[in-house]
Amino acid sequence: MASLDDVAAIAMGLPEVVEGDRHGRPTWSVAGKVFAWERPFHKADLKRFGDATPPDGPILAVRVEDLGEKEAVLAAQPKGFFTIPHFNGYPAVLIQLKKVTKKALREAIVDGWLACAPRKLAEQYLRR
Repeated sequence: MASLDDVAAIAMGLPEVVEGDRHGRPTWSVAGKVFAWERPFHKADLKRFGDATPPDGPILAVRVEDLGEKEAVLAAQPKGFFTIPHFNGYPAVLIQLKKVTKKALREAIVDGWLACAPRKLAEQYLRR
C-alpha cells in the first residue's frame, strides 16, 4: 500500500523535479512537463463505471513513453494499474495507491519521469 507522501518522496528524489498544484491536487513535473499527478474521478468518470464500483482511495496518473508502452504496462496487469475511457489515446496510466506495491509505484514514477525529462538529463540519470 502506497500513499501520496510516498509518491512525493519518490518524485522529489529525481533530478530537477518541481512539485506543483493543479486544481488543488499535487503534480510533479520535469522541464515544465507534468509526469505524475493525483487524478480523482470526475462525475463523468464515475458515470462510466455504471454499476461497477470504481477503485477507491487516492488515484495517481503517470505518463508513459507512448501508447505502445501504455498497452504493455496494462497487459502485464500489475496490481493497482488501470485506465479509464477519458485516457483513451493518451499516454498515461492510472494507479490505485492502496493496491500498488511501492516497488511498482517507484518504477512507474521513474518511467514517467524518463518519458518527460529532456534527453540529456535522462541519459545522465540512467548512467548513474
